[in-house]
Amino acid sequence: EAQLAESGGGSVQTGGSLKLSCSFTGYTASSFFMGWFRQVPGKSRDLVARLDKDGTADYADSVKGRFTISKDNAKGTLYLQMNNLKPEDSADYYCAAGTTRAYDYWGQGTQVTVSS
Repeated sequence: EAQLAESGGGSVQTGGSLKLSCSFTGYTASSFFMGWFRQVPGKSRDLVARLDKDGTADYADSVKGRFTISKDNAKGTLYLQMNNLKPEDSADYYCAAGTTRAYDYWGQGTQVTVSS
């Protein structure tokens, strides 16, 4: 069964950068859709960025130009490079994978806090 584990969260000041990593095992990454989501307590879990099986990337409007999703199949790792961070980017970040964009598998989350 697929397993995912995020790391790389932390606290930064406005304008700073963080790189999240998501290690994945138990499936062939090239055959899965993968994505990063974030959630603030009391609110819905929203898509931040996704990487389709054909390598096409898509981003939420709020992070376009600042965040980059990438994947290293050899290392079994999905990344989210986050630059020019803003306080509104503060959330718990989750990676997800699935055979469709319904995303069947989820990591446990990593917290990102951006202070002004």
